[in-house]
Amino acid sequence: MFDKVLVANRGEIAVRVMRACEDLGVATVAVYSDADKHSGHVRYADEAYNIGPARAADSYLDHEAVVEAAQKADADAIHPGYGFLAENAEFAQKVHDTEGVTWIGPASESMEQAGEKTKARSIMQAADVPIVPGTTDPVETVEEVHEFGEEHGYPIAIKAEGGGGGRGMKVVQGPDEAEEQLETAKREGEAYFDNDSVYLERYLENPRHIEVQILADQHGNVRHLGERDCSLQRRHQKVIEEGPSAALTDDLREKIGEAARRGADEADYYNAGTFEFLVEEDTDREPGELLGPDTNFYFLEVNTRIQVEHTVTEELTDIDIVKWQIKVAAGEEIDFAQDDVELEGHAMEFRINAENAANEFAPAQGGSLDVYDPPGGLGVRMDDALRQGDDLVTDYDSMIAKLIVHGADREECIARSKRALREYEIEGIHTIIPFHLMMLDDEQFVGSTHTTKYLDEHMAETPIDEYQERYGSESIGTSSPDSKTVTREFTVEVDGKRFQVELEDSNPPQQAAQRPSNSSRNSSDNGDSASAGGGSLSSISAEGEVVSAEMQGTILEVNVAEGDEVSSGDVLLVLEAMKMENDIVAEFGGTVTEIAVKEGQSVDQNDPLVVLD
Repeated sequence: MFDKVLVANRGEIAVRVMRACEDLGVATVAVYSDADKHSGHVRYADEAYNIGPARAADSYLDHEAVVEAAQKADADAIHPGYGFLAENAEFAQKVHDTEGVTWIGPASESMEQAGEKTKARSIMQAADVPIVPGTTDPVETVEEVHEFGEEHGYPIAIKAEGGGGGRGMKVVQGPDEAEEQLETAKREGEAYFDNDSVYLERYLENPRHIEVQILADQHGNVRHLGERDCSLQRRHQKVIEEGPSAALTDDLREKIGEAARRGADEADYYNAGTFEFLVEEDTDREPGELLGPDTNFYFLEVNTRIQVEHTVTEELTDIDIVKWQIKVAAGEEIDFAQDDVELEGHAMEFRINAENAANEFAPAQGGSLDVYDPPGGLGVRMDDALRQGDDLVTDYDSMIAKLIVHGADREECIARSKRALREYEIEGIHTIIPFHLMMLDDEQFVGSTHTTKYLDEHMAETPIDEYQERYGSESIGTSSPDSKTVTREFTVEVDGKRFQVELEDSNPPQQAAQRPSNSSRNSSDNGDSASAGGGSLSSISAEGEVVSAEMQGTILEVNVAEGDEVSSGDVLLVLEAMKMENDIVAEFGGTVTEIAVKEGQSVDQNDPLVVLD
């Protein structure tokens, strides 16, 4: 077994991995960006190292920085969690080639075969696993998209090779959209997964999303741990996951599970992974009716990592998947047979995102957890990295925690979930807890007749405003002026290593936060001085109307130049925030007199972007 594991991730998944390490008697190392220096995963780890600025490309996606941190800490293994570098075969190989450090995950060769989507489709064909019509080679030109559309029809899904969770996936409804969506998918793939290769698939109109958890060791043992139903999605982002699926017969469930096992065998895959399938829904199916063994299902992709929703399977099987990831990487053999795997009861996972569902799921732009009181009781599990008083870090994904609920059956699980969500008290920021409570009263969801498109097509018809008013946070972005801190924490860095110092103060002085004045904003020599959160205070000199950032994020694309004439509605820039691309458009026509930002630059809310005259 390993002595010390570095977790190359942040937030709740980093803490989840560290807890598994602690159960195995293994020491833990955290890495963190400047934005995360006070985050929960840093507090939890035995030691922690700074690896760069807030921008993910300069920290959590920096191969050299992560490996160097492991070497500094004398860690003998790296666990990637999910997202960031978790499915990057190049990074996995780099870790493998680093003397004394083991990669906790599948071999880089398997990641290339199974994780890169076009190769995975070829492997599944060889394993006699049905696949959605699509390309098996990366697509480079818009002409290839047009040719595919002419052969298979529209809509078409353009997907990033290294993508997942809806990132890097764009839907083309017709040939006129092909060029823009191709460019966007490639750009997102590069930004989120360090891989701009994309492929095409026929976009299914009414699918359910069913995935199978696989666990395999280096001795040829492959087990599937049952399926999860992830059909409730918004813009291809899962929001509630559950298992087992309430829409499948046992015969169909077994067919899909065995298809996943065949695929894992063909790919020579080991460690944890998820084989995802699209199942064609019968739109005339009534609640209580099940999809039988003759239902069409198609391989979608393999996620060569732990999934956000692995917790559902752990609750159903009582198998610690993360612990087994570590044990498999250490060379241990799976000690249970396929027949030993039994699914007990029903489980659901609720992603607690810092978003306002009543405002089109707008992400929070800051704030602090004035109150953080998670639920408890029988069958309730919390995966988080938070504590009361924490500031919200807005540089990355909007998910701040996960609530997992288990019951004897789906009916009890839903009732228990309602109780837990009502108990879950968060003040200071918006979350989607009201949305989850609404869905647990939703006829389609409760009847398990929804598809992956249900929310996108019907969200506007839901009573979300009513649930937001009843269950939403009462105080947003406020804190008590009378609050007193008896312990003050300070972070000291020596040679990149983090040390935490605590000082007691019975009555600390209070100071109101002030926004910098225009004169201070213009005092920088180059107008690009870094803020504490990794953003920048851009300066402007030209006269005219200033277009400002509505949220904190990173400039992905600048579409105009000084002197350009623009019309109302023209896209000036593309701002990435919370892993979503946002077009910054001109509200009126005019001439671009100054551009205050550049591509790749981080900006804070209200920072000037463009001046129009």
